Amino acid sequence: MVLSRVTLDDLDAVHEIHSDPRTSVYHPGGPVVDVESCRAMLDLWLADWEERGIGYWAARLPGRPEVIGFGGLRRAVVDGNEVLNLYYRFRPSAWGHGYALELVRAALRVGGRLGTVVAVIRDVNLPSRKVAERAGMRKDRTIPYGGEPSDVYVA
Repeated sequence: MVLSRVTLDDLDAVHEIHSDPRTSVYHPGGPVVDVESCRAMLDLWLADWEERGIGYWAARLPGRPEVIGFGGLRRAVVDGNEVLNLYYRFRPSAWGHGYALELVRAALRVGGRLGTVVAVIRDVNLPSRKVAERAGMRKDRTIPYGGEPSDVYVA
């Protein structure tokens, strides 16, 4: 898998992936259906790279132009602590191939040198919990996050 900084050219893929109800089953707000909201999300991701030197990647298979997912690290405040928040979301066609685990491991290699890496995962999101655990993260505590009970995994 090839991981690269997100660009404005990734907007269609951001919208396709985040508007798909299957990728948002565990997201309290549900799918992000309008392109304008996806553009705002992408603008935040681009600003992270410009202002903080770290952010989300677009994931592609070698030699292929299609984005299969997004993920990486963003500086955030979680439960009152400044951390590197780990995120990953893939197209359903990319599920079950180990790509999320590969992305998480890459993010942990980068983030481990920069600060505390956490993944905030809804307590009912078994697939994401399994990825975090396979990458060596452990559940630290449960907090309310986005109006839902969520587990904080730490690297």
